[in-house]
Amino acid sequence: MGAEADLTHTIIGCAIEVHKELGPGLLESSYEAALAHELTLLGVPIQKQLPMPLRYKGEELDCGYRIDLLVGSDVIVEIKSVAALLPIHEAQLMTYLKLAGKRTGLLINFNVQQLCDGVRRFAL
Repeated sequence: MGAEADLTHTIIGCAIEVHKELGPGLLESSYEAALAHELTLLGVPIQKQLPMPLRYKGEELDCGYRIDLLVGSDVIVEIKSVAALLPIHEAQLMTYLKLAGKRTGLLINFNVQQLCDGVRRFAL
C-alpha cells in the first residue's frame, strides 16, 4: 500500500469513529471538527477550511472556495451531511483536486446509517 492509500485508510477509520460517536443528522461543521480532532489525536497533520483560489488567465481570483480538510499534504477531504451524494458533490471534489494539484480525495457523507455507504475515494 502507498502512502496516500495508507492515509486514506486512516482518514476513513477516523471518520467511522466519528460516525459511531455522533451518528447521522448533524451539520457538516460538526463532523469536520470531530474528524479533525480524531486525526489530530493520531498526530496526523491537517489544515481546515483551506482557501482554494481560482487561477484564471494568469490571475489568482478569490472566489470563496475552501477545502474542508487537507490531510497530510496529499489528501483532500470534502465532508457532507446530505440525504444523498449527488454528481455535483463529486464534481466539486474533482475540481478541488485539479486546482490544488492533488491526486487523492475523499468525499464523506455522514448523513447515512452506515458510514461505508457514504464514503467515496477519488484519484486523478
